[in-house]
Amino acid sequence: MAGRALVAKAVVVAAGVLRPLRFGAPLMCRSPLGNIRLASAASPQPFHPIRVPNVFAASKPLPAGRTLTCGSPAAILKSVAPVLPSLQPVRTLTYCSLKKGKRKSVKPVIYRFLRLHSGLWLRRRAGYKKKLWKKKPVRRKRLRELVFCSKTQSRLLDKMTTSFWKRRNWYVDDPYQRYQNRTNLKV
Repeated sequence: MAGRALVAKAVVVAAGVLRPLRFGAPLMCRSPLGNIRLASAASPQPFHPIRVPNVFAASKPLPAGRTLTCGSPAAILKSVAPVLPSLQPVRTLTYCSLKKGKRKSVKPVIYRFLRLHSGLWLRRRAGYKKKLWKKKPVRRKRLRELVFCSKTQSRLLDKMTTSFWKRRNWYVDDPYQRYQNRTNLKV
C-alpha cells in the first residue's frame, strides 16, 4: 500500500514539473470518484488508472454533475475558449440567396446608415440615445449631429448593400439634397 502512495506522490510531482509542457507530456486528471488518471495529450486513451486515497483533500470538491475533462487538445481548447476575448460582431453577407440566387443586403447597414448619391455614408454618433440624463446639453447637441463615414468605411458599406440602395432617390423637401452631389470628391 505504501508503494502505491509513493507512486501517486511521484505522479503528482511529475505533473507539476511537466505542466508547462502540457501537449508533449502526460496530463494529470482527477475524476469525481477520486481516481488519479494519467492521460496523454496526443492520445485520448488514459494510461493506467491508479487508485489512491484522497490526495487532494485540501482542494475544493467538484460540484455535482461537473467532470474534469482532459486528455485531448480539443477538450483543453474548449475550456479556454470562453476566456478568450470576443472579437468584433460579424455582419454576415449573403452572396447567393437560396430563393433567387441573388446577393442580399445586410439589414443593420440599411437601418443605421444613409447613403448619399456621391457615395458618402452618413451615420449617427455612438451613444446618441444612451443615458442622456447624465450628459451635458453641449454633449447632447454634439451627439444629435450626423457625421460622415471614412473612405474605408464607405467602401465596406457599399460592399454590404446591393445596387437597390445605391440608386438616386428624389424626395420632396429632402433635407440632404444639398449634400447629395459633391464636386472634387474622390471616394
